[in-house]
Amino acid sequence: FFSLPTGPAKAPTPAPQFRRVDIGLACFYVGEGVRGRQHALGSSSSEHPATLVLRGVSVRDDGNLDDVTEYEVPHKYPDSSSPIVFEASAQLVSIPHAESLLHADCYGEEVNCEISPYSSQWAGKESCRTSWFMATLLLSGRISIALVLRRPCRGSQHEEEHDATLHPKLRIPMSKEGTLLTTVEFQSSSRNTSVHTHLGSSVTLDCRFALAPSSSLSSLEWRRQHRGSGHSIFQYQVGSRGPVAQPKVHVNVAELLENGDASLSLQRVSVEDEGTYICLVSTLLHQAQHIIQLHVAEPPRVHVIPAVMSFERDETTTLTCNIAGYYPLDVSVSWTQKVPEDDVEIPLSNAHFSSHRQSRDGTYSITSYLSISSVTARAPTTYSCHVSHVALAEPISVSAHLKATGQMGSEGLVGAFIATVIFIIVLFVVLKRR
Repeated sequence: FFSLPTGPAKAPTPAPQFRRVDIGLACFYVGEGVRGRQHALGSSSSEHPATLVLRGVSVRDDGNLDDVTEYEVPHKYPDSSSPIVFEASAQLVSIPHAESLLHADCYGEEVNCEISPYSSQWAGKESCRTSWFMATLLLSGRISIALVLRRPCRGSQHEEEHDATLHPKLRIPMSKEGTLLTTVEFQSSSRNTSVHTHLGSSVTLDCRFALAPSSSLSSLEWRRQHRGSGHSIFQYQVGSRGPVAQPKVHVNVAELLENGDASLSLQRVSVEDEGTYICLVSTLLHQAQHIIQLHVAEPPRVHVIPAVMSFERDETTTLTCNIAGYYPLDVSVSWTQKVPEDDVEIPLSNAHFSSHRQSRDGTYSITSYLSISSVTARAPTTYSCHVSHVALAEPISVSAHLKATGQMGSEGLVGAFIATVIFIIVLFVVLKRR
């Protein structure tokens, strides 16, 4: 019998610890008939200060939550000028990006929050009066979150308003503390409101959701809009056979149904794929959407012809700078010259350009021409073509060199001498083998 040497048993990796905390966010309530700041020009809706308190949010405990306390509602009884306080229980639905929302102030991240009335698709068909609200959050200008809030159903409208104290501004029943008690029934989110990619690459547009146990997914649709026109690029109805397979567009239906991952994958991105993408997640009661801008950019290829040149007397030559394969259209091209005894590059303004040309793949090209005369130019001089474009981290500079005629001639002689020596060596080796 043989026994294999064994080392000390590795302790299992401890599971991450979670803790439930309260997250308070400064918001604006936007609704019809609410006195406050005008929301938009020509709109009857207005803004009023509000606070969204997410109760019992599950966050990862990284050891820095000792100072986190429960949110305490101000003791002042609300009046028409007080902020509207929404208390939203997060026991049924996980809140996305909870850690970022909790520590936003510490990290200097901005959270924009807006709450508005939400009309359920079953409004008027329920046995009792239910109030729905939509809270939309934008974190650091890139992460979007939508929360559907449900105020508990407590009986008919007449009974509820007769037995409870109404909020002075919204005229719906409020708690003894003067807050509006709600629960989070549905959430959806996207990590990016804007995505940048290159031609031919693959990209994933993030869209995720979570539902309360009493709700279920009904359908998912992705739409694309560009330059005033829009169309559906993916549709899935729960219970159907499944979406029609498409060569460039893919949603993992298994992940959609099991984990609420509605992300869209695009393969071999082209110029035609650029535009506004809308992720529409629907249940029997609700619908939430996220808008993602897809920007396509391709850097230019730059070549200068000729790379080396010389002058005879009374001669003019033209440098050609070819800039090709870039997208979008806007590009900046400039020329400079530099002599060895001067450290500063001198801008040149006598260049002229061709018109923009567009290739079959949607990219653009342009050519810049710089004329150089032997009357004004003196060798040695370096001429550079500088190109700036949104797809470039820094400008591209490609140079051409003007050399003296004698220098070009001596270089030619050296080249001819080297070629002759190589020929003699090769000839000697061949004759020796014979």
